[in-house]
Amino acid sequence: MSERAMESLRVAYGKELAALGGADKRIVAMDADLSGSTMTCYFAKEHPERFFDFGIAEANMVCAAAGFAHEGFIPFVSTFAVFGTGRAFEQIRNSVAYVNANVKLAFTHAGLCVGEDGGSHQSIEDIALMRVLPNMTVLVPCDAEETRKAVRAAAAIDGPVYLRITRPVCPVFTAPDTPFIPGKANVLRDGGDVALIATGLMVPEAMAAAELLADEGIGARVVNMHTLKPIDRDAILEAAGRCGAVLTAEEHSVFGGLGSAVAETLAGASAARFAKVGIQDQFGQSGTPEALFEAYGLTAANIAAQARELVRTK
Repeated sequence: MSERAMESLRVAYGKELAALGGADKRIVAMDADLSGSTMTCYFAKEHPERFFDFGIAEANMVCAAAGFAHEGFIPFVSTFAVFGTGRAFEQIRNSVAYVNANVKLAFTHAGLCVGEDGGSHQSIEDIALMRVLPNMTVLVPCDAEETRKAVRAAAAIDGPVYLRITRPVCPVFTAPDTPFIPGKANVLRDGGDVALIATGLMVPEAMAAAELLADEGIGARVVNMHTLKPIDRDAILEAAGRCGAVLTAEEHSVFGGLGSAVAETLAGASAARFAKVGIQDQFGQSGTPEALFEAYGLTAANIAAQARELVRTK
């Protein structure tokens, strides 16, 4: 991984949004006094007449975005994920999702990898909150390259989109020509013993886990589930049927996120062994992202260990 290019997902978001703004005058950007962190500052610099800073007023921002959408604009709304999905949930529900408004919720600093900011700022429930809303598409890119594609895809979708973006600088391991089709998972590695279905920053961990398992003669199929809603039901059932064992991995609570979506798909349709790697019904805490991932089991080693146990008990 150290040989790969390193790039921030939030910077990739900010730069891609600014580029899109140059190509499509319908795109407007909104922020809640965090543009230097969410990286909408790139858009503000290039297109100041279409950038709006609402201050610490997330609910007002979301309602205004709905108004812009009703007037034919494509608003991208940004703040930290914990504030956007939490503080403004009612407005997202009633002013955006309920009326199917064409609003893009591009929230950054999601998950444990916010790090030293601690549990109060680490959104571990945001996917669950957005996935439960009718009309909402949920995109969770795994690196900067995929983030750029997700921004373009979100703009093209007619309706509400939640785009989950993380803070750290991370390895770029997908290629410019890697497909990104909302609702269609990407199989990154084939294998017939266990399926590792991962999303976001857990995708590279799942790939590393597959290498560990391969050294033991265990073939792991790695699936990048970059879209959590609509979930790729066919990819899940194909992986379960081929491998007979499915393990999910996510930087999110094990309740309501990827693991829940996959379990809902498998229930009544597959007898495959199943387990989840994620945050186990607890809040985050302050620490470096690396230390937190180790403490919460969001590592290649733990994914490999859980996969190994599934294979053993098939």
